[in-house]
Amino acid sequence: MSATADLIRHPATDCNPIRRIGVEVLRAREAITLSCRIEGEVSRLRIPAAGPPRRADDLWQHNCFEAFLQADDSEGYLEFNFSPSGAWAAYRFAGRRRGRESPELTAPRMEVRHGPDWLAMNIQLSLAGLGKFAGSTRISAGLAAVIEDDRGCLSYWALAHGAAQPDFHDPATFTLPLPA
Repeated sequence: MSATADLIRHPATDCNPIRRIGVEVLRAREAITLSCRIEGEVSRLRIPAAGPPRRADDLWQHNCFEAFLQADDSEGYLEFNFSPSGAWAAYRFAGRRRGRESPELTAPRMEVRHGPDWLAMNIQLSLAGLGKFAGSTRISAGLAAVIEDDRGCLSYWALAHGAAQPDFHDPATFTLPLPA
């Protein structure tokens, strides 16, 4: 089953040359495929050079896509970060911003393409080995992006924003249902 949506720029962050970020999510039994497309003045973004897939922290400080997954209305959730450089991160939280750990999992497969006014990332993420997420009947997703322009200015995009400042960990922003 797939779902599509556009991300919304947080109103407190308006320094961005991007006009649209669209996402499509496809869920299979033990995998999720994310397709993200940025449209706008992509030449004005600080896009890191592509490299081999590698795990890294603090990707949210520059350009990255993020996915938050919460299974069957549990309090815990997973956070994934994906950089156009090939770097990625994965975290498991017991509750909102608490009990963080780094689960062992297979590196996601990522493909990045871009043209003068667009950038697309396709990410295939295996849920095998993540317990309840692989067999969950319902997953709620929060999808987001951090975009850095050529001046170092950051803007924050998400399916929904629930506060005066951007907060991708807010469970109220996990608004995209991914049924089995």
